[in-house]
Amino acid sequence: MKRFLLLTLIAGMLSAFAPAADKQGFLPQSFAGWTEIGTPQITTSAAAADAAYPAVLEEYGFVTAETAKYTRDDGRTLTIKAAQFKDATGAYGAFTFYRQPQMRTEEIGSEAASQNNRILLFRSNILVDANFSDISGMSAGQLRDLAAALPSAKGSAGNPPTLSQYLRKEGAVVNSGKYVIGPRALLASQAPVNAEQIDFESEPEVLYQEYTSPDGPLTLTVINYPTPQIAGQRLRSLENSPPVKAGELLVRRSGPLLALVTGKTSSSDARNLLNSVNYEAEVTWDQQTSVSKRDNIGNLILAVFSLIGIILLISLIFGIFFGGVRVALKRLLPDSMVGRREDVDIIQLHLK
Repeated sequence: MKRFLLLTLIAGMLSAFAPAADKQGFLPQSFAGWTEIGTPQITTSAAAADAAYPAVLEEYGFVTAETAKYTRDDGRTLTIKAAQFKDATGAYGAFTFYRQPQMRTEEIGSEAASQNNRILLFRSNILVDANFSDISGMSAGQLRDLAAALPSAKGSAGNPPTLSQYLRKEGAVVNSGKYVIGPRALLASQAPVNAEQIDFESEPEVLYQEYTSPDGPLTLTVINYPTPQIAGQRLRSLENSPPVKAGELLVRRSGPLLALVTGKTSSSDARNLLNSVNYEAEVTWDQQTSVSKRDNIGNLILAVFSLIGIILLISLIFGIFFGGVRVALKRLLPDSMVGRREDVDIIQLHLK
């Protein structure tokens, strides 16, 4: 009975500490003078993380979300809503989805944008939405410390997509780019093309951005397909497909990339924008560029002559040894079998 009561008491103590042990969040308890207050809220439900766009979060590979509140000695408060995704591709896509053109670009984490007291950033596979009660000149630096304290995805999962390198910077509307990997985010972001035109069954990645021109606004959409063959098939389909929004459609293929320009496409600016997308193939050569010592014919020849030299040296040593022994025996034992005269006579036949 005493053992039973003791076990029950231990179980009760463990259950009392269970909530604290279950706090497996990724946000730090303190950083740059900010201290966490209260208990952070952790959820694996995309609907709890964002009731308006749960399907979009799931499409980007949502894993978990954490909401925490912080305070400083001066009385200011900070609320951080962070979401963790399977890889950096999902975090980057969600960052572009929530980012707005009116935001100002910041250098925090991998990329960041701010508006008033709100700063949106992402680093590796984590998206952070920070809201300050009062923002200061040190707020950006403090969030840099936060970004450095966040865990990073391992291996290639921590690398963000590189599709943005194909977008022209000249004339681009700042922070208007949207990275999409599925039809739900495409529809919610009001892209200039629809899911049927893109065909997400082939698993492409899409990035579109708005541009300004003298003749009116333009939108450049770059679609990266797994192979050039798939891109060619989609090109033929898109050439006969109208855009979703009012305006014209220009399309061009470069390797596995499809470039689409929508808007007032009759202008030269639209043609220049379309031609600015050029795919550059990167070839990896994994064959040896130098001959190894084993396969070098010169090393082989040197090894052969070295072997010959070793054999000659061994032959010389044994020859001197056996010859020296014979000479010594003849001098020391002249009447022995080695030193007998008949053993050294030459047999003569005396033929005339």
